[in-house]
Amino acid sequence: MSRLDPGAAIGLTGGIGSGKSTVAGLLVELGAHLVDNDAIARSLTAPAGAAMPAIAAAFGAAFVTADGALDRARMRELAFTDAGAKARLEALLHPLIGAEAWRQAAAAGARPVVFDVPLLGASSAWRQRVARVLVVDCAEATQAARVAARPGWDDATARRVIAQQLPRAQRRALADAVIHNEGIDLATLRAEVRGLWHLWFGGLPG
Repeated sequence: MSRLDPGAAIGLTGGIGSGKSTVAGLLVELGAHLVDNDAIARSLTAPAGAAMPAIAAAFGAAFVTADGALDRARMRELAFTDAGAKARLEALLHPLIGAEAWRQAAAAGARPVVFDVPLLGASSAWRQRVARVLVVDCAEATQAARVAARPGWDDATARRVIAQQLPRAQRRALADAVIHNEGIDLATLRAEVRGLWHLWFGGLPG
């Protein structure tokens, strides 16, 4: 596989609980400029977030917390039972996320840009915008255990979210490289990320 230009864009994706955010942090250690679509979405749906007026108009006050943020737990429950509601929310958020992602990417200079995009596999537009796709993968049981350990989650909810996401095989089929984040420690994971960086970009930081 040929090396990439220093400023090339990488699409990073993986299922919930796969360890994608950890890999993103390791890429930042190596010099990448991270654009985190989940963080952008949280900002847009925080109190006074740019998406909140449209969300309140589309879904009603019941989906807005007392401080003016998106009630994520309530919206998650609605999305489980109403696929149309999930599509309406995404139609509101995705254009705003995309615009902010490209604004942030412009600040990278000559550094490689890593777009952390959970839904990259469901978007042909994102695939066309990046030079390589890196998938972080692990067993669904491992995903569920990791997510269930988070505050406000349980095993059943974690598995319902996993079931709504792109199947693992489809994500892997999109990948230029896959990191299997299963049964390895952080040092081994870091070594795998460094090896991939060296393959794609050549130099490593000291």
